[in-house]
Amino acid sequence: MAKRPLSFRRLLILRILLLSTPILLIGQAITLRKARSSLLETARQNLTSSAINKATGLQESVRAVESEMLLLADSQALKVGDTNAVSDALSRYSKVASHTVVCLELTEAETGTVISTTCSTPLLPTPLQLPWQQEPTGNPDFYLVDLDSPREGGSTFTRDTYEEPGMRPSLLDLIVAAPIYNPEGELRYTLSAQLGFTQLEDTNPRSLVGKTVIIDPNGIVVTHPNPDLVGLSAVDDLHGSDRFESIISSIRVGNADTLHLFGLLEGGDEWLAGYSGAELPVSTSQTQTWNVLAVTPINQALHALGEIRFILLLLTLGLLAANALLALYVARSLSLPVERLIHYTQQVQDLSSEVKTAPTTHNIWELDYLGKVLERMLRRLEGGAQELRQAWENAQMANQLKNEFLATTSHELRTPLNAILGCIRLVRDGSCDDREEELEFLERADNAAIHLLKIINDILDIAKIESGTVSLDLETVNLDKIVQDVLDMQGLQIQQKGLTLHRPEHTQETWVKGDADKLKQVLLNIVYNAIKFTHEGSITATVEVVQAGEETEESPPIPAPRVSVTIADTGIGIDPKDQKKLFHPFVMVDGSRTRSYEGTGLGLAISKNFMKLMEGNITLYSAGEDQGTSVTLSLPLLANPDVTGVDADNGDGEVPVLVSQQAEG
Repeated sequence: MAKRPLSFRRLLILRILLLSTPILLIGQAITLRKARSSLLETARQNLTSSAINKATGLQESVRAVESEMLLLADSQALKVGDTNAVSDALSRYSKVASHTVVCLELTEAETGTVISTTCSTPLLPTPLQLPWQQEPTGNPDFYLVDLDSPREGGSTFTRDTYEEPGMRPSLLDLIVAAPIYNPEGELRYTLSAQLGFTQLEDTNPRSLVGKTVIIDPNGIVVTHPNPDLVGLSAVDDLHGSDRFESIISSIRVGNADTLHLFGLLEGGDEWLAGYSGAELPVSTSQTQTWNVLAVTPINQALHALGEIRFILLLLTLGLLAANALLALYVARSLSLPVERLIHYTQQVQDLSSEVKTAPTTHNIWELDYLGKVLERMLRRLEGGAQELRQAWENAQMANQLKNEFLATTSHELRTPLNAILGCIRLVRDGSCDDREEELEFLERADNAAIHLLKIINDILDIAKIESGTVSLDLETVNLDKIVQDVLDMQGLQIQQKGLTLHRPEHTQETWVKGDADKLKQVLLNIVYNAIKFTHEGSITATVEVVQAGEETEESPPIPAPRVSVTIADTGIGIDPKDQKKLFHPFVMVDGSRTRSYEGTGLGLAISKNFMKLMEGNITLYSAGEDQGTSVTLSLPLLANPDVTGVDADNGDGEVPVLVSQQAEG
């Protein structure tokens, strides 16, 4: 059994829900994606700023330590004081230092003997590597000791002085050293200190301060959220070393940006890392670039996305419920009028009964109008059927005319081609008796070629006319001279056929605006047809000027003067019922009487279009078969060229071009 189609109401509900629900879901997905992108962009900017602040703070802290160490080394207690004075000075410094002093150590410069220390192990295992040990300068100096690995048994320091929730210090221990010279400029002591630097870390999920990772210039991790990774090489030992290498390379060229890290801690979670460089002084004249990172887990950076997702979920559920109710209401309000119209059309059994008025809703203009359209449609069905039958008959007639035209044209093309081929082959094969016979065959071939060219030109002209690409060059021309030229050109054929030619008695020059070549082509076509369809009698050409307001047999009074050229013959004539067909392309009169004549029947159709483009007209009249035919051309008459501002006749009856006009479809 075939599946029953859905009702309009149910289909309308389903369509509304199927179209609106994906749009809501897609909108939610796009909103979440946009929110995630915005939160990530905000996190990147905040982490980059945090890394810059951490790097700046570390740089300023080391600079402060450098100043303090230089002042301490320049104090008189360390330069000339005894052991007790030195110990007192170091003790006072531990209390007033800007940073936490883990331990201090004072060693003899020459022997390396420890004079005073608060450290459990020596801070400088190889003191001879210090610059002033090799080349004493006598001036206060400063040196930042870069430790490649954690010191075994070294001092440790922990502190928790921040009581704000989610805030804790991140400790970075650095060892610094400074030379102490006596007043004579001789190296006396080497002072070294282990100092603790703090970096604030906000572990609140809404904060993007981030945890701190510090990598020294040699690529060694100095500070890390996982203490077990401190002292390892960031580019060799850590997971995702290629990312750390990219960060270090970017910091070296002075960039500060954000990068995603994977597997910063165990578990393989994704982290965001903002990074910046800190220029720390190694000595009073040299600095090194340290790499400072502010890192935070990606889920913490997107913490607010959960709340946005929950709100969007509630909003989507509410919109879906409202959309379902709206779909039910809209479907009912639209389906009821449609159902009434269906019931109305079902009540109409046949067109013979009276058609009732269609139901109206008074709310929906389109449905009310549809009811009126149904009424008119029912009343026009019979008329439409009649029009369809007429169109079918016209289509059959057009197809028949097309077939007749193709058959006639094929015959007209084949006949001259056969004549050309036959004559040329006779001459080529040497079948002629003498040169005179060869010339006779060549002349026949030439005449056939000219006739073939005329047929092809007619076909091309009608094709241009149909496509609207034919163009005319309109100019002021002497119509009398063109008529005389055409009659002169056809005079020999008229004489050979034994016909009498009556030329126009009009002697005054008649000026019109038109295309001289196309006008001559029209006249040649009319005279050629008169010769072709006339076996005995005469051909008469007349030129007549009709002034404004005058009446003619064929037309009512005209508003402007015109000139007409009439070519009348005493030939086979045309049945009056067929005369209007002659000016349509591809339409020919019954070929039973014209089959023996040459031509495709396109000449008059081409002539009519040319005359229309020249603002003229062409008409044909025949009293009936064997009563001759007269064809009349009519064009607007122009005043004397001297009056219109045009130069006089230049010898050939034509004047310069005035305007160019192109046919329109």
